[in-house]
Amino acid sequence: MQKIRKAIIPAAGLGTRMLPISHAVPKEMLPIVDMPAISYLVEEAVKSGIEEILVITNRDKDAMENFFDLNVEYDTTLTAKGKLEEAERLRGIANMANVYFLRQRETKGLGHAVGRARSFVGDEPFIVMYGDDIIFSEVPVCRQLAEVYEKYGRPVVGVKPVTPEQLRKYSSLKVDPTDTERVTFCTDMIEKPKPGCEFSNLSILGRVLLTPDVFDIIDALEPGAGGEYQLTDAMAKMARADGIYALEFEGERFDMGSKLGFLTANITKGLAHPETAEGLREYILELARTLK
Repeated sequence: MQKIRKAIIPAAGLGTRMLPISHAVPKEMLPIVDMPAISYLVEEAVKSGIEEILVITNRDKDAMENFFDLNVEYDTTLTAKGKLEEAERLRGIANMANVYFLRQRETKGLGHAVGRARSFVGDEPFIVMYGDDIIFSEVPVCRQLAEVYEKYGRPVVGVKPVTPEQLRKYSSLKVDPTDTERVTFCTDMIEKPKPGCEFSNLSILGRVLLTPDVFDIIDALEPGAGGEYQLTDAMAKMARADGIYALEFEGERFDMGSKLGFLTANITKGLAHPETAEGLREYILELARTLK
């Protein structure tokens, strides 16, 4: 069984739900307390044993690449001022993994973005981490998926039960139980199903582990929902042919493409951050007394 060494983070979307700020700042660089959203994705990958990460971007997103580079001016200034802890933290970000960047050029959907990574992936299994989805969990979700792959040797998608309204925005999976808790066997799926076309309330949320045969399927795709090349359509073909596995992962997921998801992620992480936890908790308790 091949070790999962590579991950892809598609991050080429315009972030229109986060306008007007996303007009000037990539949504992936919006902060969760003091770190940009994308750094949590990279950190999750690294903690899962991922060695190489490819971020799919487009124009005007150079800030992401700059964040994972070593800023010599900051390093020199902080060191000269004796702020060694801060300098070391920035070096750690630059050295945490091999992070590469590739432009999608045209935003034609998630399937098209993943297809651009074919030469990066080669003949290895790999993980796709959706750029909008931040997940806080004790065991990194990428690691959870890898453990299922190691047991069954088939692609694995991370899922959660969602509301009917959310199914319209995401996907719906047709599944059967297995001998493993929280793991089901998926034989079909549909992207953004219309009412009455759903298979179940299970939807893919943010993480999938795929095998390289998906690239031939992506190459043969026709435009799907929204006129884009949907990764879900490629995975549906894999599911119908040989089946794939679905893991109801452990962890709390936040949609960083939405304003509410951004705010709740900051509150959750802020309540756990040593510099903000006490003051934020006091503020929330005081604020709650004024709410009706």
